[in-house]
Amino acid sequence: MEWFKELIVSHSAIQAVIVISLISTLGLALGKIRILGISLGVTFVFFVGIMAGHFGLSIDPRMLNYAESFGLVLFVYTLGLQVGPGFFSAFHSGGIRQVMAGVALVLLGTLTAVALGRLTGISLPDMVGVLCGATTNTPALGAAQQTLKQLGLPGSGPALSCAVTYPLGVIGVILAIAAVRKLFVRPADLPDPDACHRSNTFITEFRVTNPGIFGRNIRDVAALSQHRFVISRLWRDGQVSIPTSDKTLQEGDRLLVVTTREEVGALTVIFGHQRQRDWNKNDIDWNAIDRQLISQRIVVTRPEINGKKLSSLRLRNLYGINISRVLRSGVQLLATPDLTLQLGDSLTVVGEQEAINNVEKILGNAVKSLKEPNLISIFLGLVLGLALGAIPIMLPGIGSPVKLGLAGGPIIVGILIGTFGPRLHMVTYTTLSANLMLRALGLSIYLACLGLDAGRHFFETVMRPEGVMWLWTGFVVTFVPVALMAIFLLRVMRMDYGSISGILCGSMANPMALNYANDTIPSDRPAVAYATVYPVCMFLRVIIAQVLLLFLL
Repeated sequence: MEWFKELIVSHSAIQAVIVISLISTLGLALGKIRILGISLGVTFVFFVGIMAGHFGLSIDPRMLNYAESFGLVLFVYTLGLQVGPGFFSAFHSGGIRQVMAGVALVLLGTLTAVALGRLTGISLPDMVGVLCGATTNTPALGAAQQTLKQLGLPGSGPALSCAVTYPLGVIGVILAIAAVRKLFVRPADLPDPDACHRSNTFITEFRVTNPGIFGRNIRDVAALSQHRFVISRLWRDGQVSIPTSDKTLQEGDRLLVVTTREEVGALTVIFGHQRQRDWNKNDIDWNAIDRQLISQRIVVTRPEINGKKLSSLRLRNLYGINISRVLRSGVQLLATPDLTLQLGDSLTVVGEQEAINNVEKILGNAVKSLKEPNLISIFLGLVLGLALGAIPIMLPGIGSPVKLGLAGGPIIVGILIGTFGPRLHMVTYTTLSANLMLRALGLSIYLACLGLDAGRHFFETVMRPEGVMWLWTGFVVTFVPVALMAIFLLRVMRMDYGSISGILCGSMANPMALNYANDTIPSDRPAVAYATVYPVCMFLRVIIAQVLLLFLL
């Protein structure tokens, strides 16, 4: 058995890989267990690492530092790459209120943590760790540790206080959501079940009865209204057609319009009458609506199309087809002329079969070619992200320069490449499954190393007075700001409870709480709000963790 002891205990590169892999395997397996409808998922790797460290398992310190840094960088960069396409769109109209609410919760939680730190005498590095654990934000912890290393201070303190407060951070958000629902939510505050509208787009039918647009073409109507919509089909005298921008509207025309739910009221005023038929059900056979036109999804796989605006292709005028919706990373987008196409976009094309075949040749639709992930964007982004994170930034009032570090630099570059890469004809497409795998791999490695490092002194710390103080301060930092913000949004801002739950989970970076909200609220609004606020709040917490240490330490 000497060989087995050598393999598990004696420090080496092979031993480090084996220990990290075993911790990740056991943590991921236990993370699938659901208790009261809640599962911790990849977060359980963190706790298994703590247990392994507590029982004396360790790896070479240099290997531990390398693996922990690599896992963190891989996770935050691929996260930025994935959320990049929707990051800046969150600031448009409907999402700005949700984003601002999420930012307010982040700031409220930060102020609560700083105030409690002053009242209890907890050191700032430990309080930053408490804040990271209370908000279940491991990238922010990574940023805090990197900042302490830049200042020449040990980074183990935040990791230990984060490990102590993390479990109650997970539970605290769920308890706050449940308590607010029990005490303050009325039936009118709950969103109606809208499982049939699981997208950002909304399809409806209008009949043209407004004399003000009789004889006007669609281009002029769109320019005058300044609202976002796409007319997918036009019925006139029993005939269906794909309307071009030059098509004039006449009294009695029936229009199948793709827009957003918020625009329906304004478009009803413009067109005249909304017909009460639900066009958003999943079981609609679009090819059976009329015999002349068919509807087909075509995937963009030609690199030449990547980064081009939809209007520049002139597909409607050249081939007589219409593109009504674009599916990107699981989100339905409105196919407006200014939409920039990316590899992997799935376009809903309406037209005659021959015309659709011609469009298919232009867009590619070679789905097999997308199964090979574009690793160039991954490695190039890692280099650029680490370079950005290493740039020293001098700020007034701070003696030492500020650096974005291993967490801040890669996530910023990931967001920028994911957003602007296609516009520069840079192929940034990575399959969703590949991105999720890289994120899970990086996060698992990081959490395993983080838990292994913190586990050596975890239980003895919990039993000491400062450990107990970390526990209750962490719970207060979690529960109180979340509950207060929920009540404010519910009663003052008049937002629905489903969206509020998503905002709270997204701003606290708590996917476990989101699972609870999705299971208890009959709507997709928690998930939509979560996706809207998560990128901004994740980025903000990473920066705040560094700013607190640099300005207040």
